[in-house]
Amino acid sequence: MRFAPVNRLARALEAHSIYVFREVAAEVDRPVLLFSGGKDSVVMLHLALKAFAPGKLPFPIMHVDTGHNFPEVIEFRDRVVAELGLDLVVASVQQAIDHGLVADPGANGSRNRLQTTALLEAIADNKFAAAFGGARRDEDKARAKERVLSFRDSFGQWDPRNQRPELWQIYNARIKTGEHLRAFPLSDWTELDIWHYIADNGVDLPEMYYSHKREVVERDSMLLATGEWTPPRNGEVPFFETVRYRTVGDMTCTGAVRSYAANAWDVIAEIETTRITERGATRADDRFSEAAMEDRKREGYF
Repeated sequence: MRFAPVNRLARALEAHSIYVFREVAAEVDRPVLLFSGGKDSVVMLHLALKAFAPGKLPFPIMHVDTGHNFPEVIEFRDRVVAELGLDLVVASVQQAIDHGLVADPGANGSRNRLQTTALLEAIADNKFAAAFGGARRDEDKARAKERVLSFRDSFGQWDPRNQRPELWQIYNARIKTGEHLRAFPLSDWTELDIWHYIADNGVDLPEMYYSHKREVVERDSMLLATGEWTPPRNGEVPFFETVRYRTVGDMTCTGAVRSYAANAWDVIAEIETTRITERGATRADDRFSEAAMEDRKREGYF
């Protein structure tokens, strides 16, 4: 993996992210990096590797697998793990369903909310005391409330009124037995910052982030890819469209956008002209309720 020179703002963002990785790894036993194969988690992994280079990444990565992922994302995840020699932990929503921990929403139902149970079970089973996540404050109102170090109680729950001050970027990572924390090295980054970093560093992403032809249906004002878990409903007519994805997640609730952006610089030019956030435009489980993400975070979500 190559590390390219970056501009002053990008250097400051990068330096702070690396500082967060090193501080948490130094203070907390058994951290883990949450890796979905999405652009934010890919950039986060790139920064983590840089933080500990030339040594091996000193903690595993974990994918919370809904079982309804885009095939391109799973292929990308497995290739990255193999090429970099990473330790991968998979927290499976399907396994949680099979064990009776959560109810199956059905073949076409969204499993996004079910990730919380799988995540908390994996954290407890592996005794992870900290989990690095790729959330950014610009994504939605709930994430804007999040501190860089977000403390979770013994039930994995988040209370936005009970977070520690982080004056002058001084972090207190102490936790009690049974508690854990989430660390967000990309908190201060924006979607544009992420894409500039990808462009400057030649960071590899799943190809679905760039323009391609895909069979879709229009549902709830979104373009949803057709597939095993997203067959057309009565009255829906599939058609091929030139699209890309701004974010990736469960196929049943993640939409594409019409786009001819074939590379990172094209994507940057496209984002600079839109006022719609990536989750607001393409995630059905978040866009219909401003409180949706905050409710999920209180339950233990990312």
